Amino acid sequence: MKKQALSDEIKYASKDMDAAKKGLAESGETKAAATGDLGVTTKALNEDVKALAGLHQDCMTKAEDFEAETSSRGEELKALAMAKKAVKDNTGGAQSQSYSFMEVSSDTRNFQVVRMIKDLARKQNAPELAQLASRLGSAIRLNHGADVFAKIKGMISDMIEKLEQEQAEAAELKQWCDKEISESTAKKEEADALFEKLTTKFDKASSRSKQLKEQVATLQKELAELASTQAEMDKIRSDEKAVYEKNRPEMEQGLKGIKLALKILNDYYAKADKSHGSSDGAGSGIIGMLEVIESDFTKGLSEIVAAEQTAAATFDKEGKENAIEKTTKNQDVKYKTKEAAGLDKKASELSTDIEGVKSELDAVNDYLASLEKKCTYKVESYADRKARREAEITGLKEALDILETETAFVQTSSLRGVRKHA
Repeated sequence: MKKQALSDEIKYASKDMDAAKKGLAESGETKAAATGDLGVTTKALNEDVKALAGLHQDCMTKAEDFEAETSSRGEELKALAMAKKAVKDNTGGAQSQSYSFMEVSSDTRNFQVVRMIKDLARKQNAPELAQLASRLGSAIRLNHGADVFAKIKGMISDMIEKLEQEQAEAAELKQWCDKEISESTAKKEEADALFEKLTTKFDKASSRSKQLKEQVATLQKELAELASTQAEMDKIRSDEKAVYEKNRPEMEQGLKGIKLALKILNDYYAKADKSHGSSDGAGSGIIGMLEVIESDFTKGLSEIVAAEQTAAATFDKEGKENAIEKTTKNQDVKYKTKEAAGLDKKASELSTDIEGVKSELDAVNDYLASLEKKCTYKVESYADRKARREAEITGLKEALDILETETAFVQTSSLRGVRKHA
């Protein structure tokens, strides 16, 4: 029984050691999972920082392109204003003369100007110049004998107003785009941070719930083993008690018979008036043997009683320990099951929150993409915009030179006609 008790202690100590080793391994797995989550989160953060830097660079580039476009638009307006002024300053005298004198000499040059502007519009892919050329051509064809120069100046004024309006709209669009991109970027950063926070909480709750469920499964297995062990102990104790209850009465009855026999023999051989010759030597041997048997029976009975008492005490002690262990583990199962259920509920709520934040984040990303298209589809690179505007301005200046030359020619001819008439 002592060996059995020590074996049981070794068994339970080994079980505790295995549980401790398993707990240590689970802690290592949890740490590894947390390290992996930290790596993923760090990588996502670095990518977001990189994307933010790229977006900032794009905003700076767009701002520079807008400034360049504004400057180029200003130069274009200045050139058109100069052209308007040149036409206005050089056509005053011609307006007071008869258009019939100018009609024959200017038709060729006027159509040459229209052709130049059409070529320029085709080369630079400029619809505004193409429309201007078309309108100039119509004005030249339909305004014989009228103030064609006033018509041209009106067209140039309309072009200047249109370009000024486009410039104002471009500035307004740039201001709106900067505001929307800034606000949307801030919302994206906030949503990213909230998404990461909720994801971390969800992973932590899910991991803890899984760990608790594994612990509950282990406890339930140990409770089943404990119940099996207790049942085996109950059977062994029942068998031990049955043997004791059978052997003790037999030993007591046997000891009682030995004592009775000793009393009879001792009483007989103690008589002084025996009627026959007794064998005192043989009688003493029998009495001595019975006394040895009496001693063995007495010792055996004491050992049986002591063994029963020890077995009963051990059974009671182990039964109480098993009952305490059972109660403790049942409570652990109850509380850990409840905690795991709470964590599952929390994880479900977090999952819903994550889906909501993910939808919001997707909406912000889609809106940023639409802003990217809306705010950049009209913007050219500075070099392309500058080259195109320079070519347009150069072509318009050449056309204005032709018009100015024609105006000077008409004025000279008119002056000669006046002197000749005088």
